[in-house]
Amino acid sequence: MNLQQWITGSSYSTLPHGFLVMGLMIGGAVTGMLAGLALKSNEVLIRSRTWLLIIALFSLGTWRPGFAPWLFGFISFLALREFITLLETRPADRGALFWLFPAIVIQYIWVGMQWYGMFIIFIPVWLFLFIPLRLVIAGETEGFIRSAGTINWVAMMTIFSLSHVAYLMQLPVVGVGHGLGYVLSLVIMTALNDVFQFIWGKLLGGPKIIPKVSPGKTWSGFSGGVGTSALLAAFLLPLLTPYNHLTGAGVGALLACCGFIGDVVESAVKRDIGVKDSGTSLPGHGGILDRVDSLTYTAPVFFHLTWYLFH
Repeated sequence: MNLQQWITGSSYSTLPHGFLVMGLMIGGAVTGMLAGLALKSNEVLIRSRTWLLIIALFSLGTWRPGFAPWLFGFISFLALREFITLLETRPADRGALFWLFPAIVIQYIWVGMQWYGMFIIFIPVWLFLFIPLRLVIAGETEGFIRSAGTINWVAMMTIFSLSHVAYLMQLPVVGVGHGLGYVLSLVIMTALNDVFQFIWGKLLGGPKIIPKVSPGKTWSGFSGGVGTSALLAAFLLPLLTPYNHLTGAGVGALLACCGFIGDVVESAVKRDIGVKDSGTSLPGHGGILDRVDSLTYTAPVFFHLTWYLFH
């Protein structure tokens, strides 16, 4: 396969405005790097450089629908491994935790097969029932309920929730044949909502929403983020997906709310554990969980809404 075939055979070439959106994402990261150099800000430079790497990997993983399960399966693996390193576990939990890694492979096989029935029940039903059994076999009853609940919750967040992004890529849009537009819309709206809420919160300040969990979250930041996200989605979603302007605005507002919830839930987890960042794997950003926290809430909601409306 030559370069021309590689490009023309990509999901981006068949999606209207696909390469334009990719170019804007890359341009944004490069602009951030140049700004970091101009301002002599090492923090801005490092964050922007990491964003450029993330965008490059994301573009490769969404180049074709068949690549998405590999990309997001790997992200689930990294997120799960990172989460486990943060947890205080019992020796008896190790056997149950081990089975979460094969569960990643199995869950993303359902995605690749587009077997919706197994995709939707494997983690919340079959794995949910298996984990307590594996803990019982270990023979340790002290801390049993806490371990069973924690392990199943970690599986839902790092495997089940994130696998919805890969399945979105498999949903065939009329005239396109794949769901790249859905994935781009979801990821862009989720990422920018975090930025919007941060900017509005800094500009307007005001009362804090949950100061004990996330002191930086204000009502002004939340409201401004929801409004700005709705406005952007009203134009972005009709450009990339079957959503019209009105439903696009509604989806943008909904994703902003869900992203906020994912963010504060992750903040509560880190405060419970006693860490500032979930890891150090992404220079300037923290860990994998710090980047996908909002996505663990926005991805399932957007997927099931889209499935209901269009598929």
